[in-house]
Amino acid sequence: MARARVRGIYATALTARLLDAGHEVVDASPPIRRRFDVEFENDPPDVRIETSGDRQGVGAHGDPDALDAVRGLLTDAGRDALAWADPTPPGAVLDGEVTETLGGGAVVDLRVGDGQAGGAGDEAGGAPAGAAEGYLPYGDVDARVETGDPVRVQVRESAAPWTDQRPELAGKLRVGGDLVALEPGSGTRVDVRDDEAARELSGMLDLLDLDPPDGWRAVWQPPAVDADTEALTAGLDAAVDAAEELRAAVESGEGSESVGGEANSDGGGLGVRGDRSRLRDAPVAAPSAGVWVWFGRESRSGLDDARRTATVTMPGHHRVKAGSADASAGVDLAEALCEPAAAAEFPFATVTDAFGPREGDALRIDHGKPDGRLITLGEGMVTGVDPDGTVAVEREMTGGGTYDGLGVERVAGDVAETSLKEGRWWYPTTYRGRDGTVRGTYVNVCTPVEIFPDAARYVDLHVDVVKRPDGTVERVDDDELDEAVAAGTVPEPLAEKARSVASALENAL
Repeated sequence: MARARVRGIYATALTARLLDAGHEVVDASPPIRRRFDVEFENDPPDVRIETSGDRQGVGAHGDPDALDAVRGLLTDAGRDALAWADPTPPGAVLDGEVTETLGGGAVVDLRVGDGQAGGAGDEAGGAPAGAAEGYLPYGDVDARVETGDPVRVQVRESAAPWTDQRPELAGKLRVGGDLVALEPGSGTRVDVRDDEAARELSGMLDLLDLDPPDGWRAVWQPPAVDADTEALTAGLDAAVDAAEELRAAVESGEGSESVGGEANSDGGGLGVRGDRSRLRDAPVAAPSAGVWVWFGRESRSGLDDARRTATVTMPGHHRVKAGSADASAGVDLAEALCEPAAAAEFPFATVTDAFGPREGDALRIDHGKPDGRLITLGEGMVTGVDPDGTVAVEREMTGGGTYDGLGVERVAGDVAETSLKEGRWWYPTTYRGRDGTVRGTYVNVCTPVEIFPDAARYVDLHVDVVKRPDGTVERVDDDELDEAVAAGTVPEPLAEKARSVASALENAL
């Protein structure tokens, strides 16, 4: 069984599922402690589960075995939960090459080997092999970097594959958990904003003589304030062991070469490498594994059910919270004021009236791919919002090329009319010329559509149905869906649903 720390909008639901499966939840937040009749410990976690920055899913990182133990709880929330191994888990040390220099940092093409990054494995959906991009702030590397420089860096913060963010990198080692981190240097620092609490913790550390080993500086984190002496001692011991293991892995076969090729006594320098031939084509060290899990509408509903076992939960709780921070606050208020019936329908009209989209608004179409990428098909204007969950969007097209699957020339001034319905496994787009002539209809089969205030979101399931101007109907891209199943990016139950939807559409058209 694993010890997990959970944070974010899915924390209550995932805590319920973890506890039901016999896992231990540690370092629980105050709301979680109130909602569960459980004695939560403050032990260091084996795996950390946090909501992604855009609230669309979660990232889980930690010990590979612990990650294997809890991954199923994340991916079986619904058929439309999709997972990808993280090739850049926090703490991993990777080699790479600077490909671009920006105002505040450099873009680094990282060598991540087979994309497994510490054992997240094919069951997590895999990851693109060979390389990934990261961002190295200039302040986090000692030497000047230029395009073409070979570098060795450590991942500070990872990024979900469906976002436009790059993992954040640094040129020095940093190791540790929620209580204490170790970084190159000397002494002790207490990173706690409350001055009185910081003084009390500093006094306790002095009393216990909890000093880091030579060459390392201890940085104590806010959770250390509430930890007992046994936990503080264990936290430092664990950090020291991890630091020495990581430093040994980094130095294995590399000597003490560091920044600029010179020896570095503290062993914490990474940064610019003097010898390109010494760079590795796989992670230099990967002390943790990681997986990113995107939740679709069906999965969010399943998480609602899990959360409802612990506290009042309105229909569409996670669906609304995933839309925006303002909507998230509105959900909290609604649940504090009343207890909605569990069997009630998702209040689409109420949510869109309060947070959008409304007629006249701009709305993106965020087209997720089963391999984790996100492609924006463009932004259109909302021309109608129906209480039944249907939103009509129009986009004016540019000229050049042909419409995918239709084989019809794309002419400047054509209009794409898209009808999106909340929760439906497909949506049609009809292309019209300036004179209103129908140039064809493309029906996209996808995970259930979610219509957030600024974007409609789903994951494309490859197989689609087209209706050409002459009225002929064709089902396309079945081969791409079969290939995705074989590659592990689309689970078979989800693929079977996509095929069923495509067959029904083909017959209906």
